[in-house]
Amino acid sequence: MDIFICQVSIAPVRSSSSDKSEMVTQLLFGETVEVLEKRGTWRKIKCTWDNYIGWTDHKLLKQITPSEYERSLEDQSYSLELAQGVMAEDYFIPIVLGSTLPEYDGMRLSLGDTEFVFNGQAITPKESEVSLNLLLKIARKYLNAPYLWGGRSPFGIDCSGFTQTVFKLIGIKLLRDASQQVNQGRIIDFVELAQPGDLAFFENKAKRIAHVGLLLPENKIIHASGKVRIDQLDHYGIFNEETQKYTHRLRVIKRVLPDEMPKTTTQEIEEEIKIENQIDLF
Repeated sequence: MDIFICQVSIAPVRSSSSDKSEMVTQLLFGETVEVLEKRGTWRKIKCTWDNYIGWTDHKLLKQITPSEYERSLEDQSYSLELAQGVMAEDYFIPIVLGSTLPEYDGMRLSLGDTEFVFNGQAITPKESEVSLNLLLKIARKYLNAPYLWGGRSPFGIDCSGFTQTVFKLIGIKLLRDASQQVNQGRIIDFVELAQPGDLAFFENKAKRIAHVGLLLPENKIIHASGKVRIDQLDHYGIFNEETQKYTHRLRVIKRVLPDEMPKTTTQEIEEEIKIENQIDLF
């Protein structure tokens, strides 16, 4: 098995081996892939995080050894900075929120045989007290990020890329697309029983799952639609107060958070996330 690691800030993954083809997802710095096929400068890859398959240019990847790959899986750490540089000996690479920090020791990380220094905020889910408050704070860091089909970064993100990356930062694996994520977790039978941190899924006119968002307190939802935004949710769907119209029709609510996750009261969550300045999130 040939394993490669993303060595640039953001690498587009496309539906076929052409720069003109549809971007179906992105790799963030430090994420690993298995190469399945070679076609010129292009590589058909399978993302090791979610098994998603697509094509990317080999120049955006760097091969790592099996032992380096195994070490990268131990106590994985992720950047909590919207954008921050990792510094090598004579150059730096800007990385975004959600990027993986391989073999991170609190200051240094390794990308194959290259060592970098990272001075930003990071999280190691296995070593941190992951809570619902933290999940919702991370989600709010993406507010106003523009919508981008296939995107997974604060500079462009789609609805399922948003939920997948937010949950990744607390160590929970979600699949890539909304139509895949809907098959994960436990069904919540009624909207009244839903809790902050649950995922709400919405159907299109063809009755297919086409949208997903993350529930907040006070019957609100944060989701990527035009941009990452907060709207109202009820038993029918998402209501946009600006246009006074429903934009998405609710199909089902799922809970993917573990039962043992530290709980807080709804009032505590509301007080915790009532933040006027995004800089105050961490």
